[in-house]
Amino acid sequence: MDKRIEKKKGFRTAFTRKALPYWGGALFLILVLWIVFRDNSSTLRVDGQTLTTGDVTQGEFNDYIRISGQVQPMTTIQISPLEGGVVEEIIREEGSQVKKGDEILRLSNENLDLQILNSEAELAEKENLLRNTMISMEQQKLSVKQERLQLQMEERRNKRAYEQMKALYEEKLIAREEWLKAEEDYLLTLDKLELVKNRELQDSLYRSVEIEQMQESLDNMKVNMQMIRRRKDNLTIKAPIDGELGLLDAVLGQSIASGTRIGQINDLSSYKIEAQIDEHYIDRVTAGLEAIFERQNESFHAVIRKVYPE
Repeated sequence: MDKRIEKKKGFRTAFTRKALPYWGGALFLILVLWIVFRDNSSTLRVDGQTLTTGDVTQGEFNDYIRISGQVQPMTTIQISPLEGGVVEEIIREEGSQVKKGDEILRLSNENLDLQILNSEAELAEKENLLRNTMISMEQQKLSVKQERLQLQMEERRNKRAYEQMKALYEEKLIAREEWLKAEEDYLLTLDKLELVKNRELQDSLYRSVEIEQMQESLDNMKVNMQMIRRRKDNLTIKAPIDGELGLLDAVLGQSIASGTRIGQINDLSSYKIEAQIDEHYIDRVTAGLEAIFERQNESFHAVIRKVYPE
């Protein structure tokens, strides 16, 4: 015979099988809330005597970063020969102190020496040619002058003869032909004298122009010769400034082309500091910022001058 099951009421319904899922959900919710809202801070116990306290004030905040840098000369001048050649003698060693104008090394250049000899020979030949030309022109000048003087004397004689013949002809003492001949001789002498004077003037102008041109050519050759000799002087490499010979890349017998870098001179009168900045700070570092560096337990102030993005 079937029994009638009575439905549980009141407090007993919370402990039935059907209520178990609700109890599980409630416990899970409580666990989640405990994880979220619990105090996650850690606690460190320290000795109170080791703590230092201070007042908090409002002001400018300076953010410092510590980096390592290298002290280098502010100015470095490259040494490059203006004239190529073979290293013949090394006078100064790398690291030595030099003064402006001190010789560092000497080069030799046989082609340049040959060019100097050829230029000197050409210059001497040009000088001899100018000298001989001037002597020849002077001799020609004297010859024309002598011819002019000779014609002037003939002109005076023929003039006297013409005047005498004219007077005798007017007195009917000589024939007309003799008088005409004397007149023609006189007029011919005048024409010759005029030609000689014109030639003397033209020769003088020609001599002046030719001598001027030859002298100008000779002067140009002398200037060219001086330039070649200066090229010879450039074979001796000298220090352009006072400082330290920081680098010298040359050995005896080495062939060095013109413009090749063979060394450098460091100007020790002023210095700079080069440092690498982490990319995290690169956008915060700008020219004009102040810096402090320490050397041998002494602090120095500096200012950032340039920032290279790379």
